[in-house]
Amino acid sequence: MADHPTELLKGTLDLLILRTLQLAPLHGAAIADRIAQTTRGTFRVKAGSLFPALHRLEQKGWLDGVWETSADGRRVKSYALTRSGRKQLEAEKANWRRIVGAMSQVLEG
Repeated sequence: MADHPTELLKGTLDLLILRTLQLAPLHGAAIADRIAQTTRGTFRVKAGSLFPALHRLEQKGWLDGVWETSADGRRVKSYALTRSGRKQLEAEKANWRRIVGAMSQVLEG
């Protein structure tokens, strides 16, 4: 795990959420946990950032949210990627690759 969490760059939270949900639907806390796990603690998304982003992505039609009851009896909303969400994920990934390529040219050039 990273010693110091890193602040997310503007626009990267959407990409992280969409990519996290690519494999399977998850509820909010599980999404945050998975992002922390896959980034080895570099990114730790707090509820105050995560839930507004989930609602925004759901409103755009990129996520489908369904209320369920968790194993411990709590009511949770699980989010799944929609078809348009998958298309958006591909667009976000392509955009991120362009950003990384440009920044690499600046840093290495």
